Parts: sequence; structure tokens; C-alpha cells
Amino acid sequence: MYADKFCDKTYDSILDRIKRIHFVGIGGSGMCPLAEIMISKGYEVSGSDMNDGDTLRRIISYGIPVYMGHEAKNVEGAELVVYTAAVKPDNIELVTARQKGIPTIERSVMLGIVTRRFKRSIAVSGTHGKTTTTAMISQIMIGSGADPTAIIGGTLPSVGGNSYVGKSEIIVCEACEYVDSFLQITPAIAVVLNVDADHLDYFENMDNIKKSFRKFIAQTSEAVIVNGDDDNALDCVNDTDLKVLTFGFGDNNMYRAVMTSPEDTVYDAFDFYCGNEKLCNIELSVPGKHNVYNALAAASAAHYAGVSPQGISENLHKFTGVHRRFEVLGTHGGITVADDFAHHPTEITAALSAAMKMGFRKVWNVFQPHTYSRTAMLLDDFAKALSIVDEAIILEILPVREKNTYNIYNTDLGAKVEGSKCIDTFEDAAKYVCENAQDGDLILTMGGGNVYMCANMINDMLKAKYE
Repeated sequence: MYADKFCDKTYDSILDRIKRIHFVGIGGSGMCPLAEIMISKGYEVSGSDMNDGDTLRRIISYGIPVYMGHEAKNVEGAELVVYTAAVKPDNIELVTARQKGIPTIERSVMLGIVTRRFKRSIAVSGTHGKTTTTAMISQIMIGSGADPTAIIGGTLPSVGGNSYVGKSEIIVCEACEYVDSFLQITPAIAVVLNVDADHLDYFENMDNIKKSFRKFIAQTSEAVIVNGDDDNALDCVNDTDLKVLTFGFGDNNMYRAVMTSPEDTVYDAFDFYCGNEKLCNIELSVPGKHNVYNALAAASAAHYAGVSPQGISENLHKFTGVHRRFEVLGTHGGITVADDFAHHPTEITAALSAAMKMGFRKVWNVFQPHTYSRTAMLLDDFAKALSIVDEAIILEILPVREKNTYNIYNTDLGAKVEGSKCIDTFEDAAKYVCENAQDGDLILTMGGGNVYMCANMINDMLKAKYE
């Protein structure tokens, strides 16, 4: 539950005294970028993981020692051990490191240490849109020659991974609020996309969420770029002495979007203003109004950081999304299969609203609820969001880190979504939608867990059926 946390700078100088770092869980999306940065800085790196994957293979390609599974001998010679939050305290590598007197730090602490070694850090926070906006800022800066280092929560196609190691003094990263991880970061520039009710299993209420965002902003040294259309976000910057730059559609915002595309268009376009000056027109290649906000936040941060309007416009147009953000897997027999990470009612509403505007005959949503607590606390909001589509399939709730003390099941959600169907397994859900979807339909899997596996099943079944 919520605790009054603080930034741990105990080990800020440790990188000046060591050369060998071992990463426990090195294949994780948050660990791989840190390992890459350390490799680029000349540190000797090793790692271990339990699961194979694209990020792990990317790390292995550097020729460093990577061990499958956790053993005591893996930490031999290490001078610092970094571990993910998913690693338990009784992990043999952590236990061995502590017995040997080797310092051990959690990934978020390491991220704070690394970002403080850059003169200009841009940290993207908010309940929704962090990965996409971080990727957009990275795309703009890399494409414009600013050569930043970037740590992204998803794969950015233009760099072929979720990280980029540049040579400038700029670093762009996500700042996740869950369990106050973002309080380990002390950025020069903080971006606040929105502040919504989420992770209530930890924060308990909106007041605690706002308290944490205020602390994060208080740790920022130069400026905060905040969604001026979001009352909760604005409430978090009321007392700051920082330079506050707002973005949004309202005339009161410093950075504004004035739409230039029709309301029913798939990919939006807007004029980007700073004050009364039109800087450029931005044509997006990703759907949905939520992505207009993400792009506006990215454009604002990039402009403040010195990128030209032309560079902003050109590179946002080139941005086609990140892995698991409305990612199209294939089209077979006229049926399109896509997958999305959305797992909060606000995110689901945004993604499904965009899907319904794309001209498909029918939109199918295969949704995997993520955690019992979130499902129970936001049940009516989930039901309203899932009612947007033509056909809603609701899978079993993914427990993640919880036990079902809430006595909540997918059927409780299904009872509130008219015409929905509750199917427990990926195999049965894939079979059902493949048998019933028709030419011109979209099947969109959705959730913060492993529902992408169901998307792959659906895509493979349709491919086998029609090709």
C-alpha cells in the first residue's frame, strides 16, 4: 500500500568506482536499455534471465555473458547488482550478492542514477500515454539530429528496439508512477500527460496519486510541461516555482492544437501553435484523439528543447506507433487482426473509439482484464468502455501480483456489457472469433498482460484458414 517514499541517491557516485555490473532479469524491457547504456559507457556487463525474448537476444548480440536461469555463480566478480522489481528478495543471486557485500539496487534506482549523469533529462509521466509519447519525443529528436539517449517502454520501429544510445547530453525516458518508481528520477524537464485513478491497490485514492505527482514535479529542476486540459494534472502544478508550460486544445494553453482534419478522419492533423504563433502543421500516422494529445505533448517538449518546427512535423508524421499500441499483425480473408496494450478504461475508450472510426464492418474486442483490484474498483467504467464496440469478448482476469480477495470474475464484467461473451482461455476465444468474424471486420485484442499471445493465435488461425 501507499508509502511516503523519497529519491534514493545513496549510490549516485557508485558508477565512478566500479567497472563490472550484473543485471538480474536483464531481458526485461526496463533493464535492457540500462544495460545497453552501461555497455556504451565502457562498463563490463553480465546478466541473467528466466525467459527468452527479443530484448534478451538483443543484449546477447553484444557478446556479453548472459545466463539462462539464476545461480549464485552468476554474480562472481560483479561490483554492482541491478535487479527488476519482479525479482523476489530470496533470489539466489541477490542473496549471494548481499552475502558477498556487493551493492544491490532496484531498476528504478539505477534509472535515476543513469539519468542524473546527463545534463538534460526529459522524463515523461502520466497515467496514460507514457510509452507512445516517449517514443514520439525520441523519434523527433533522433530524426532531427539531436542524438539523445532514449529509454522507451516499447519497441520503436525506427531504431529497432526500445532504447537508443546517443552521444548528446540529452536523455528521454518514461517516469512510471506505480509504487512511486518515478520518485527515483530527478529530471530537468518533466512532462505530465494526465493524472487519472489507477493503481488503486497501491495509491488507495486520488489524493495519494496527486501527492506523488507533486513530489515528482518538486524533484524537477527546470520546467514542467503539463496537460492544461486535465484538471487533475493542473492541480499537481499549482504550487510549483518551476516554469510551467501547458499544452492542449484550450485557448489558455501555451502550446495548442487546432484541428485541420475532419472529425471522422482516421489519422488526425492539426496546426501546432506556441502562443499566437503557428509553428507547423502536424499530420499523424497513428489513430485516435488520445494520440493527438500524445503528439502535442511530444511536440511541446521537443520545441522547448530546441527542435525546429520542421523537424517536429516531419518526424511525427513518420511515427507509426510502438509495439502493442494498436499494432496490426495481419489481414487474412479481409479480417484485420491488431493488438493493443490498453488496460485502463480511459485507454480502452480511446483505442476503441478510434477503431470504430476506421470504417470496419464490425469491431471485435478480445479483452483481458488486468488485476483483480483494477477490475473491481473500476468495474462500471470498464463496462462503459467495452460497450463501445460491436462485439466484446471478455477473458479471465489476469492476477499479476494479486490474489482474488475482491471476489471478482470476468462474468461480473460481462453481466454489465450487453451482448458480450465471457470466454476463459485464449484457445477458445481465438477459435470463436475466427469462426464468426467476416470480411471487413477488425479483431482487436487488448490488455496489459499476455493477451498478445491470443492475438498471435488468431492471426495464425486466420492465415491458415484463408491462405
